[in-house]
Amino acid sequence: MIRAVADARRLVIKVGSSLVTDEGRGLDRSAIKRWAAQVAALRARGKQIILVSSGAIAEGMQRLGWSRRPHALRELQAAAAVGQMGLVQCYESCFGEHGLATAQVLLTHADLADRERYLNARSTLLTLLELGAVPVINENDTVVTDEIKFGDNDTLAALVTNLVEAEALVILTDQPGLFDADPRRDPGAKLIRRAAAGEARLEELAGGAASHLAKGGMLTKVLAAKRAARSGAHTVIASGREPDVLVRLADGEDLGTQLTAQSMPLAARKQWLADHLAVSGRLTLDPGAVSALARGGRSLLPIGVTAVEGDFARGALVACSGAYGLDVARGLVNYGAGETRRILRRPSSEIESILGYVAEPELIHRDNLVLL
Repeated sequence: MIRAVADARRLVIKVGSSLVTDEGRGLDRSAIKRWAAQVAALRARGKQIILVSSGAIAEGMQRLGWSRRPHALRELQAAAAVGQMGLVQCYESCFGEHGLATAQVLLTHADLADRERYLNARSTLLTLLELGAVPVINENDTVVTDEIKFGDNDTLAALVTNLVEAEALVILTDQPGLFDADPRRDPGAKLIRRAAAGEARLEELAGGAASHLAKGGMLTKVLAAKRAARSGAHTVIASGREPDVLVRLADGEDLGTQLTAQSMPLAARKQWLADHLAVSGRLTLDPGAVSALARGGRSLLPIGVTAVEGDFARGALVACSGAYGLDVARGLVNYGAGETRRILRRPSSEIESILGYVAEPELIHRDNLVLL
């Protein structure tokens, strides 16, 4: 039996806003002190820990006297700037009581979409771990815009898990885990103890709105587990209010919901293609092309493309969709959108006669393509 936390040497732990801020009443210093003590205990066992913490905006709201999360981007950014001060100070002092150094790392999606910045972020985090520090990561909400945001810290935690090739992701929430029905409406709902990350039924079960404080709900946690599984990481969704939850998980206790990775880890470059680059367009594929990619490990040829969406340049990342609009792959395209529209449904042998030149016979080479 896989024991995700007990067996892992490198862990990413995500703590949600409601836990960090005691449901919006301000930073819960006693809770943060308990997590710091547990992280220190895991560190004493030789585990490397990265903490992804929500709470900056919620703490800023409390400091500014706001009772509801604002909608205006400038107000959210202002709240993040105010709240980040208290959040980091609290983590630094709580971990310092255990002789542990902390490091603040603020990220945006743009930091991971650019290959050089992606590698720099990876190098910095791995160096911090080697130095014995505990990186505390948050989205850089003060400068983030819709175009470069992760959207929620569950997604951020999964991408960081991929980035540093952690063996496990622990998502601490205010719920005991994932249930087979909504426990708020169905008193007979049962906790799902174990499942395979990426099972379609999990996304159906994970519906439900988040609180007014948090951006994500249970669905974002299930999707985060699916992302984390791409690098071979198992995910545990558990209650952050469970006493000594991290230590007990490290002891092998069966807490929360464990979503197990079922496939071999993707190579680092393909992880980057799958999760970090922003998609610039979309190609719709016929069933034959979908089958060639999924079963044969083939490159994508123009003849298999039925439609093109977006205005992208050569070398951009595009999504590849099959039936019902479901994404089956992503890849770096060898031709711009206008050229792709001219050569779709045509054999590669006709590319030169249509465009006047041929860059590559493939629309997307298999080395630049990752299946989803």
